[in-house]
Amino acid sequence: MNLTDLKNEMNRLGIARAPFLAITDFTGNHCRIWTIDRLPMDLQFAFPSRIHESSLPDFSSEPLQFHGDPVDFETYSTAFEMVASHLHRGDSYLVNLTMPTPISINRTAEQIYHSVQAKYKLLIPEEFLFFSPEPFVTIRDNRISSFPMKGTISADIPDAESIILADPKETAEHTTIVDLIRNDLSIVANRVSVPRFRYIEPVSTHRGTLLQVSSEISGELESNWHERVGDIITRLLPAGSISGAPKPATLKVIRESEPDDRGYYTGVTVLFDGDTLESCVNIRFIELNVSGMIYRSGGGITAQSDCQSEYEELIAKVYVPVK
Repeated sequence: MNLTDLKNEMNRLGIARAPFLAITDFTGNHCRIWTIDRLPMDLQFAFPSRIHESSLPDFSSEPLQFHGDPVDFETYSTAFEMVASHLHRGDSYLVNLTMPTPISINRTAEQIYHSVQAKYKLLIPEEFLFFSPEPFVTIRDNRISSFPMKGTISADIPDAESIILADPKETAEHTTIVDLIRNDLSIVANRVSVPRFRYIEPVSTHRGTLLQVSSEISGELESNWHERVGDIITRLLPAGSISGAPKPATLKVIRESEPDDRGYYTGVTVLFDGDTLESCVNIRFIELNVSGMIYRSGGGITAQSDCQSEYEELIAKVYVPVK
């Protein structure tokens, strides 16, 4: 179904207070929704409020072996320069540029799913899995909140937290996203504010700990928000943290600069329990196909960005969050 169909079905289920799980791709052209009592048997997910999983698979005793084959620097720099030309012309002032990385790992998709540690994770066999640290929006007690992540640094770097919080490029990029999401929430909510700005969240990976910079933006909804839950969610798409600003022009830059369609990567997944809603951005994403596994990652590009640094960040984000 498309985004309009999804919106209408979410509204219908919201009015009935019927719990559901919904998934959108990045473009909104391909969406899925299931009531919780009719989830596919092989679909697995774990959110803070609910878990739907099968029994644990057998695990190899071998240590984790992970190898990525990212795009070469020349290929990345060609896309980067294309984005930079749009930024310098003023077509956009922040573009999230992503790339696919073929990976090899001595684990099956189900083994990866059950071994990773993440706030949100989901597996659709033979299609994709993700283990996302990033919420999209939550709605509790008539309050809607968003928690964009923008800015990543290795915790192994001395004074890493101070470095990333003081970095002018990272500060500008994060501020842009916070401003964009504050404007987005103002479309659907009242009295929007930023209770927390640029705080640090650690993320454990197979290569060590990363520090990610997040903020909290929130606003107030009417008490009958569940009756228009589809309108609320779809009006906020795509997520600002993985597209850019301004959205319409930036989406054109993304289509021109990236090598292929993102698919369900950087879409969102929504879980509604009848009273509250939580959702995540589909990042830390592995695409499953007959030729193997493709890991998708990216980062925000501004006019102040350095191509080499952005290329290194793209590679650093190709990880699985296991200790």
